[in-house]
Amino acid sequence: MTLTIDTPALLFSATSLILLAYTNRFLTIAQIVRGLKKTYDEKENKSILIEIANLNLRLTLIRYMQLAGVLSLFLSVFAMLVLFFEHQLPGIVLFGGSLLALLISLGISFWEISISVNALRVHLKDMVD
Repeated sequence: MTLTIDTPALLFSATSLILLAYTNRFLTIAQIVRGLKKTYDEKENKSILIEIANLNLRLTLIRYMQLAGVLSLFLSVFAMLVLFFEHQLPGIVLFGGSLLALLISLGISFWEISISVNALRVHLKDMVD
């Protein structure tokens, strides 16, 4: 198998957009947590604590998503550097690691989205009841 320097470069646009989406999720959740904390300070409602715990888990998952995404980008750049110096096998291994890190990031993203959907369903159920 021969890998050219162009192949790892293909991940740049996808990884950059994914990292931007993760950052937007993080900022949105952080804003929600701040609002819920203010509400909890005023009302001390136990359901708000449960919601904050859920959001805390989601923030942790987003941190790991971002970490895996950045690792993917780092390994991709490093693979390009190694391929630039015409070392095929290390370049292939690094690019494979980059793809694996991206896959892990997307898997964690799927997990975080499913938690979000379940939380929204609880709110919808309360509204319907």
